[in-house]
Amino acid sequence: MKITNVKYLFLPTLTLCGAFLIAGSAAHAENCGTFTTPDPAHPGRLIHHDYACQAAPIDITNQASLKRGAELFMTTCVSCHSLKYLRYERMATDLALSPEQIKTYMALTNSKIYDGIDAKTDAEMQKKAFGVAPPDLSLEARSHGPDWIYTYLLSFYPDNKRPLGFNNKVIKDVAMPNVLAGLHQQLGDKAFAAQVADLVNFLNYASEPKQHVRKIYGLFVIGFLLLFLIPVYLLNKEYWKDVK
Repeated sequence: MKITNVKYLFLPTLTLCGAFLIAGSAAHAENCGTFTTPDPAHPGRLIHHDYACQAAPIDITNQASLKRGAELFMTTCVSCHSLKYLRYERMATDLALSPEQIKTYMALTNSKIYDGIDAKTDAEMQKKAFGVAPPDLSLEARSHGPDWIYTYLLSFYPDNKRPLGFNNKVIKDVAMPNVLAGLHQQLGDKAFAAQVADLVNFLNYASEPKQHVRKIYGLFVIGFLLLFLIPVYLLNKEYWKDVK
C-alpha cells in the first residue's frame, strides 16, 4: 500500500487553515443592514439600500482608549445596560484603575468589587418604559462585531415620527433612545466619533478581556508549528530516502 509523504499533507493543511482564517476575517460584518428612500421614478415606491458597516478603530492594547470607553460606559450606558460577565476587579486590574476610580464607578450600582457590572435601572421598569428590556452587553462585540456596534451608535438620526424623536439606520424603529445625542451636539461629529470608538473598544475588551493574551499565545503556537515542520520534514526525508 502506498503511503502519502508527510510533507505533501502538512503544507496544504497549513495553507488551508490560513485561508480559512483570512476568509473569516474578510467576511466579517460588511453589511450592517438596509434602509429605504423614495423612488423618484415611481411615486409611492421605496428603494432599498445596503447600509455598509464602518470600520471601528479597535486597539485592545490602547489602555487610555479603554479607560475613556469605560468611563463613558459607566457614566452613560450602565443606567440601562449591564456587563454581567465582566467583574469590577477584572476591569480594575486590566485597565490599571485606582481604588478611588473603581469606588466612583461602583457608586452607580452599589456593587462589590468582585461583582459583575449590573444595570442601575431595574429590567422590568425599563421594559415598561421602552417595551423591551435592554440587553446585557457583555458579549455584544462577539455576537455582532465591533464594526456593527460602532456603526449602530453613529447611525441615529432625527425622526419626528418616533416617540423619542430619533431613529436608527441599522435597526429601524429601534426602542433604544439616542442617549449620546447631547454628547454628539456638544463635541461635534469628529470628536464624537472618537468617543464612540473608545466606547466600542471597551465593549470589545469586555467581551473577552484576555483576547490580547490569547492572540499572543496563538502566534507562539503557529511559530512552534512552523519550526516543528523542519525536523518533521528532515525525519520524513530520512525515513523515506531508501524507498522508491
